[in-house]
Amino acid sequence: MPISPDQQAEIDALRAEPKQTLRTVSEGMETHLYKAIPVLDHGFVRVIDYMGDDAAICQAARVSYGRGTKSVQNDEGLIRYLMRHWHSTPFEMCEIKLHVKLPVFVARQWIRHRTANVNEYSARYSILDREFYIPEPSHVNAQSVVNNQGRGGVLEGAEAARVLEILKSDSNRAYDNYEAMIAETGPDGEPQDGLARELARMNLPSNIYTQWYWKVDLHNLFHFLRLRADAHAQYEIRVYADAICNVVADWVPAAYRAFEDYRLGGATMSNTALECIRRMVKGEEVTQETSGMSKGEWREFMGVLNDPA
Repeated sequence: MPISPDQQAEIDALRAEPKQTLRTVSEGMETHLYKAIPVLDHGFVRVIDYMGDDAAICQAARVSYGRGTKSVQNDEGLIRYLMRHWHSTPFEMCEIKLHVKLPVFVARQWIRHRTANVNEYSARYSILDREFYIPEPSHVNAQSVVNNQGRGGVLEGAEAARVLEILKSDSNRAYDNYEAMIAETGPDGEPQDGLARELARMNLPSNIYTQWYWKVDLHNLFHFLRLRADAHAQYEIRVYADAICNVVADWVPAAYRAFEDYRLGGATMSNTALECIRRMVKGEEVTQETSGMSKGEWREFMGVLNDPA
């Protein structure tokens, strides 16, 4: 189950006793506070705490830039200016703390973003639950033939069924052995010391679920989302990023709209690519051979022009 009974009881208790505060709050974020958003088969994302809103971004920017922002007509215009010109520090004035339950192999991708504070569930002290990520049949794919780190077409029929059965049986067998190694009673019913948890955990597969608290500022969160909510990101981390995007859109709507426009929906181009566009606008026919780009660069360039996704 995504949420344990103890966690649900904690959430219910926190939401049942709202606290008065003098600090600025985001009404959009208040609707998400403490609630668990289901992700994958056993995972979730929930907001534990946050600081700041759109106004906090503008407040910080105006302290930094002073008279230089007087030509901006409103807060959203200022936020779009900041995003457009890569002025990142005002976005660092907002922070969010998330509680995330996720498969270990997703956590290993996630932790590569070394710009947050993280505290993970410890399998040295505690016993992990028998919860493993098993993909839906629609997400059991073959290896991509054009991208070494991507997926190709969906496996079907007997092959898909065989793969799913292997995933399920291997996961449960590993957990059975994990339980047997840490047990204080052996298979013969006799007492045993049991292997240390910190050693027994090494036999568990990377699709077992872990949990952590993850605190990050908005600037670095946007960087995370730009990469992980991208259509080319691995599905299993992208669904977490998508869930967080929905939260951020309610928390700082003006900042998220700017992020969506300039980062998620925008594209960064090289000087060579821009020169090709200028030539195309003038009516010149540009090919890969005349572009000055490699085949890979040209393929990506044409992808941006014809199909941003």
